[in-house]
Amino acid sequence: MDTLFHTQTLLIIAAGAIATYFTRVGGYIFITRMKRIPPRAEAALNAVPAAVLTTLVAPAAITGGFDVSITMAIAFVLGLRIGLLPMLAAGWIVVMTLRHFIG
Repeated sequence: MDTLFHTQTLLIIAAGAIATYFTRVGGYIFITRMKRIPPRAEAALNAVPAAVLTTLVAPAAITGGFDVSITMAIAFVLGLRIGLLPMLAAGWIVVMTLRHFIG
């Protein structure tokens, strides 16, 4: 009989939660103890959102198929011209239309 949770899975989740907690707390303590943030550290912190977004989007663009790749290209171009919410709506419409007509 299968159990609902496997011990190894729970240990991996707990280790990830602990590592995330200590990383965030350590970063907070490190930054709050600084009198002034060095320009290189500030530049690195400013680059984090783009790096996280890239790690989320890149795998889907590569392995998502033709419809996802086309939609991401269109959303990228639209994102340069319009706001976030209209871009997301347009991307959703494009991917649903492509999926309806292609596959």
